[in-house]
Parts: sequence; C-alpha cells; structure tokens
Amino acid sequence: MKIAITSNGNELDSKLDGRFGRCSYFVLYDTQSKNIAFLPNPNKESTEGAGPASAQFVASKGVQKVISSEFGYKVKSIFESLQIQFVTLTETEKTISEIIEMLNINK
Repeated sequence: MKIAITSNGNELDSKLDGRFGRCSYFVLYDTQSKNIAFLPNPNKESTEGAGPASAQFVASKGVQKVISSEFGYKVKSIFESLQIQFVTLTETEKTISEIIEMLNINK
C-alpha cells in the first residue's frame, strides 16, 4: 500500500506537517517494498485551491492512504470520491520515521 505523509522537511527526522494542502513535502511510503520518497509539494505557495490540488497530486501518485493532522472539507470530499483513506494524526511532534514505525507495527 502506498501512503502519503505530510512533512515539514525532506528527512526522516522531519516532523509531521499539520497543513495538508500547503505542507512542505509529501513522504510517499510503500508498505510492501519499504521504499520512501520525499516529494516537494508543488502547491505549497498557492494562493488558493492548495488543498484540492494537493489531493489530486497525491492521488496521481497512486496513494491509498494519507496521514496529516488537518484536512479541509474539500479535500475530504475528494478523498472520499477517490476512495483514499485519510488519517488525522494529532501528534504533530512525531517524526516521519516514528510514523513509519507505527505503520509497520500496526499492519
């Protein structure tokens, strides 16, 4: 399964970015291959429509689940229509490596 995680940096010790649409990076994690890729968010500086554009961006990468600490109602609607699961994680101090570790434990 491919999972996208919002991140404030491009390293495993970066923290979860609470802003889905305007996060700095999306971390793509494949639970089968364990491959990790950091993709800059092309919508970070958008003046409007960053959430829906970011939802389409991660969907185009084949993501089946997205983890962030906040999703707008337009984003939720897009994910529901595309059958992409979204998970709200309130612990924004968690690092990307800690989140990936949680995913591996909770298989």
